[in-house]
This record gives sequence, structure tokens and C-alpha cells, in this order.
Amino acid sequence: MMDSALVRKMQKAKQYAAEKDDRVRFIRFEAEVKGNHDVHFVRYEAGQWLCDCAFFQQRGRCSHTMALEYILEGML
Repeated sequence: MMDSALVRKMQKAKQYAAEKDDRVRFIRFEAEVKGNHDVHFVRYEAGQWLCDCAFFQQRGRCSHTMALEYILEGML
């Protein structure tokens, strides 16, 4: 048996998720991306992507950051 307070919280969570553009803004997070040759750590902080791979260090973008951009399209 579910308690009514939990049911209301679940309904509110669904509402927040449906209204994500107005309610949710990512500030920072970290992800592990398994590349073809190695595992890389990607961070998103204050609107900027960071990756520990050599290509990102040279160019400021890489396949790891772009993959996360595609995955999170419209959410950042």
C-alpha cells in the first residue's frame, strides 16, 4: 500500500519532468565516456565542456563532449 504523500510527490515529479524547460537547468555534472581506445572523463561546468583527452586539450571540442551534446540536446 502506497502512502498518499508519496503518490503526490510522484505526481509532482512527473509534472516537473514534463515542464523541464522551465524548471531544470544543469549547472555541472561529470560523465565517463568509453571511447574506442580509452575511458575519458567529461565535465560540464557553468555552460562549458571539459574533457581529459588530448584532442580536447588541443581543439576545445572532441567526440566525447559532442556525444554528450547530442545525448542532452535541448536540455542544456
